[in-house]
Amino acid sequence: MGCWGDEEEDFLKLLMPNFSENVTLGSASQASTSGEAGAVISPMNSHFSSLDCQDVLRNIFERLPVPDLARASCVCRAWNLVASDREIYIRAFKAPWKLKDVVGIPSSGSFWRDNSLGKFAISHRLERGDSVASLAVKYSVQVMDIKRLNNMMSDHGIYSRERLLIPISKPDMLINAICYIELDPCAKREVAVLYLEGGPDKKLNSLLNKVSSEQGRRRLVDSLKRRMQVDDGTAQYYLSISNGDPRAAISEFSEDLRWERHAGLS
Repeated sequence: MGCWGDEEEDFLKLLMPNFSENVTLGSASQASTSGEAGAVISPMNSHFSSLDCQDVLRNIFERLPVPDLARASCVCRAWNLVASDREIYIRAFKAPWKLKDVVGIPSSGSFWRDNSLGKFAISHRLERGDSVASLAVKYSVQVMDIKRLNNMMSDHGIYSRERLLIPISKPDMLINAICYIELDPCAKREVAVLYLEGGPDKKLNSLLNKVSSEQGRRRLVDSLKRRMQVDDGTAQYYLSISNGDPRAAISEFSEDLRWERHAGLS
């Protein structure tokens, strides 16, 4: 399947301490009866029914890092149901950096699948006299890293912004810290933002939320256009009459289609 590889034995050892011995004995017995030396026990057969138990799966998945959790969600529908739980993903996201909390809801669930250091940034509110070079020295990072993170082509881009996102160079800064998930309108990326002094600015946060909600609605409309195979205006109309519920919008559209077909046949 591509998602089930060398980590198979690690998953099963958590369930069965004597897994290695059981597999060896099981393989030997199968080989002796069938005459095939390379017999393999599938983890999804009747010998491993405990792998279908959600409580057992949850207990295992809560111990996994983000990459392994993503692989586990690809194994089968039952595993995906448990591995996609938001609480499990947030816990796995925080664990390597010993974060105290992560506040906010990302625009896409795929946000949780990458918890590398590059996913975090420091929010620096710009003041008179600040420059990209001076901030690079202050935070011990490279000038190009600041420009890349903030989607800046030149140093002059600093004058049109209220803040800059600064890459985190010292992972210890994240220990017991609270990060806020924000979609920066200038950087055009979603990151977990660390505020060294206080929390998010209310005015700035309002702007970020507005941009985030607009982009979220745009994605929703595009998704409805593909599902219903209609133009932009039609998708927005059905979304508006269903109070923003995409399922209700599709249901309303389907009802109208059925009515039109029935009227046409009549």
